[in-house]
Amino acid sequence: MKSDDDDGTLFDEPTGEMPVVSSTDSRVTITGAEIAADAADETMIIDPTTLLPHWTDAPTGQVPIVVAREAADSDDPWSAIPAPAWREGEADWVAHEDQFDTAILAGEQREDTARPWEFAEPEPTHVEEVVTEAPRPEPDRVPRTRRSISANPLAGRAVRQSNDRNFSRSLATGVVLAAVVAGVFLLGAVPVAVMVLVVLGLAGAEAYAGFRSAGAHPATVLGIVAILTLGVAVYNKGLTSVGAVSVLLCIFGFIWYLNADRTVDVLDGLGATIFVYVWIGVIGSYALLFVAPRNFVGGHGLSYLFGAMVLTVANDSGAFIVGRQFGKRPLNKLLSPNKSVEGTAGGTVLTLVVGALLLPLMSVWTRKAGLEAAVAISIVAPIGDLFESMVKRTIGVKDLGRLLPGHGGLLDRIDGLLFALPTMYYLCHILKLG
Repeated sequence: MKSDDDDGTLFDEPTGEMPVVSSTDSRVTITGAEIAADAADETMIIDPTTLLPHWTDAPTGQVPIVVAREAADSDDPWSAIPAPAWREGEADWVAHEDQFDTAILAGEQREDTARPWEFAEPEPTHVEEVVTEAPRPEPDRVPRTRRSISANPLAGRAVRQSNDRNFSRSLATGVVLAAVVAGVFLLGAVPVAVMVLVVLGLAGAEAYAGFRSAGAHPATVLGIVAILTLGVAVYNKGLTSVGAVSVLLCIFGFIWYLNADRTVDVLDGLGATIFVYVWIGVIGSYALLFVAPRNFVGGHGLSYLFGAMVLTVANDSGAFIVGRQFGKRPLNKLLSPNKSVEGTAGGTVLTLVVGALLLPLMSVWTRKAGLEAAVAISIVAPIGDLFESMVKRTIGVKDLGRLLPGHGGLLDRIDGLLFALPTMYYLCHILKLG
């Protein structure tokens, strides 16, 4: 922009004087310019050291620093507010530490003396990798079949469904079964011994079938033969024959698996075979000790065996009826959720009533002996029932058979009796009954 008195010179040397533009000699009018210029001449003192160098001068390489230098005795009310400062040295940080808290720039793990540009890097975490070599396959080893053990014993197993439980059907089957058993007892010792052997053989077959359904390979035929052989030996020779038959079972069991068509897990197969043999054969053989005439004078062993059976049936029936109507708290939720504490209490009460009132009607029983036997069987019969439930839960079956409508298999009916038989036998010797 040129004024009227422009002489054509584009740039002049700076004079340090403020330009004054008058409305009379310029086309641009700035109101109050003269007043401002006069006031500036009187009050402004220019410090030559603060003037910026001319733009044509060479650079000096210096960095400007701005630090507030407020006067302590200043009358300006705005002087109380700290001005922004360029902080370069340690003294510049200390000068304003009362007005600015550097801790707000720090994290939870920063110290108060940390600078905004200082960051504590987290320590690296080293994860040690453990490299394990896979086991080398053994080419000469024959693969063996074995059941897997898991947290859920029912997982991955084909469980046989039980028949629908019907109370009227169960009652009818129970009445017929009781009549048949009572009739056999009236025939004498030999028919009772035969009945016991048949029941033990069928129960053993049911147990072996249950283990086979779970993937085990028991020697079924060998186990049933051992159970029947032990029953006959105990009837004739007593408990001294248990050792001999058990040793023979182990020896023939090894021979059985050595000549098997395919290689299986011997511990799994032979273990299941011996387990069922001991559970049903050895424990069940105590029934034949009652039947053998030489063990009890006058054939009183039949009366004690029948009494043990009656008390066991009473305990089972009382637990079923009371538990069905009033059962709320499970006796063992893991093994058998259908058995309740209320049902167990009801079975105990009915067993005591039968032991005190019904058993004394038989010649060899007294009320005292009946109550003592009732107390003992009330304890061991539920344990035998839970033991069978544990076995069924482990191998993954609901019932071990379907022979008895409404009840399942024979083993489902004599599970409590198996534990009651040795208890009753030794109780007779302790109480000197005979």
